[in-house]
Amino acid sequence: MAIVLRKPRTPGTRTQSFLVNKERTKNRPEKSLTAPLKKSGGRNKYGRITTRHRGGGAARLYRLVDFKRSIRDVEGTVRTIEYDPNRNTDIALVFYKNGAKGYILRPEGLAVGDTVKAGVDAEVAVGNCLPLSKIPTGFMLHNVELQPGQGGKMARSAGSAIQLVSKENGLAVLKMPSSEIRTVSLDSWATVGVLGNAEWRNISWGKAGRTRHRGFRSSVRGMAMNPIDHPHGGGEGRSKSGSHPRSPWGKGAKGTRTRTRKSSAILKRRKSNK
Repeated sequence: MAIVLRKPRTPGTRTQSFLVNKERTKNRPEKSLTAPLKKSGGRNKYGRITTRHRGGGAARLYRLVDFKRSIRDVEGTVRTIEYDPNRNTDIALVFYKNGAKGYILRPEGLAVGDTVKAGVDAEVAVGNCLPLSKIPTGFMLHNVELQPGQGGKMARSAGSAIQLVSKENGLAVLKMPSSEIRTVSLDSWATVGVLGNAEWRNISWGKAGRTRHRGFRSSVRGMAMNPIDHPHGGGEGRSKSGSHPRSPWGKGAKGTRTRTRKSSAILKRRKSNK
């Protein structure tokens, strides 16, 4: 895996880079584990935009990744390592001994031919999925459940991992990638290992078109808008008006706390001074 620079033949390729991953073994996905992916353009079921600056992008097939690791107590063999356009980490196609197939997130060190297993008695090894109660403290984990049986929700992006710090009173204390420390039930399941493809964060997209292909639309500055559209809008010329940065709806845009409900599960927040 390496970051490769393009030859600067055009202005768009002058600063452009891309990721070469020689560990990938297959270009086309397993047909039985794909589904059509309908785009919403950032709109909810009423047609109202709830997430701005989304839309367009290249067509994708959705890969049905098994975040629950639902095939339990059956060994599986990693058959291929594949690219997934819907996430920044690679996925692994696993063939199980009972004839089933499934995609899982691929951690660092997992290669074609390796065996993985999800179960209470599974070995604490890279790619295996166990309850937190069966994993020794200090291990790095990914695809961790917030609620038992819910399926993995935390640490699912490239290069991310959660450290199991301690166990106390039926709860596991976890150190998140953001340095936040929180608790979850010891009955929650997690997968051992650090997710691969960490160098994805160092890619230089080089031009606006590559970002549009990923489904992101351009963003207009608030200062360029009218006062009815944004708190920063209006004025003669460029005017900051002396106010603090705000969102279009008047909420603080830099550092303002927006959580209305405190969670007893969070022991230490990312911003420890607040």
